[in-house]
Amino acid sequence: MSTTNAPAKPGRSLGRTLLQGGTVIALIALIAFFFAMRPDVFLSFTNVKNILFQVSILAIIASAQTVVMVVGDFDLSLGATSSLAGAVAAALMLGGVPMWTAISVAAGVGLLIGLANGFLIAYLRLSAFVATLATMTSVVGLAYLVTAGTTLFSLPEGFNNLGQGKFLNVPLPVYIAIVISLIIWGTLRFTTIGRSWHATGGNQEVARLSGVNVRRARLLAFTLAGLVSAIGGILLAARLGSASAVQGSDNMMFSVAAVFLGMTVIRSGMANLGGTMVGVTIIGVMSNGLNILGVNSYVQQVVTGLIIIAAVTLSSLKNRER
Repeated sequence: MSTTNAPAKPGRSLGRTLLQGGTVIALIALIAFFFAMRPDVFLSFTNVKNILFQVSILAIIASAQTVVMVVGDFDLSLGATSSLAGAVAAALMLGGVPMWTAISVAAGVGLLIGLANGFLIAYLRLSAFVATLATMTSVVGLAYLVTAGTTLFSLPEGFNNLGQGKFLNVPLPVYIAIVISLIIWGTLRFTTIGRSWHATGGNQEVARLSGVNVRRARLLAFTLAGLVSAIGGILLAARLGSASAVQGSDNMMFSVAAVFLGMTVIRSGMANLGGTMVGVTIIGVMSNGLNILGVNSYVQQVVTGLIIIAAVTLSSLKNRER
């Protein structure tokens, strides 16, 4: 006796389709809405360039957050790390240290913070939430010490050019964000450590039994995230021409939202860099469009919070469907 599969219910089939492509659909809907509201401005070359410029730093920090979330963790300290790195670079340069030496030291600070997070989580077995929350608190305090609670101005012109300069009329941070994103994407997709990160995030015990050094994989993920977020903070200081203890702190929240949004892009529902970039674009388009429409900044915060809730909900539904 032959059997046939019962056809899927239309409502359920539509629900699965929307769930799998919800993030991309949301991006298209946002673009269409803001274009309809301001067709003379929104999709102009100048405004598209502005959107790319605005999200370039977030794209870098979200890339770092993606690496950590691929291994099944998350990092609350990335925003604070980026702020501290920018402050360290600025303070050193104002103290007479050559620009590239100051940048290298600041990047090293981010690497050490990531290394500390990785050690606490992978080797001392602290939860990622507790460890990175404690680290974030300490790093914010260090940033205030470095800046003496003030904003550091009058940075060297060569340093500011890293964040404000252009090539082919496109800001340099956009190119740097693309390069960093491609490097991380290639690492996740084509390297042994990338495969170990995916295996660890899928199931740590299975990965360990398969020969993956799970603790080292987690340690390296947090270390790389710290370094990359520091680069983002240095570029932000260069873009603003100043550094403070709290600038860029919102990028931690936005980076988590971008990764969760990106999880719905692929069928597996796992953290992935391509999806993260879609999430970053959604956040950038929304912020830019609301600014063009003159929406109050406090209303924008409410909308951002709702997007984060939607992102987490979509990711949860995706995992349940999987």
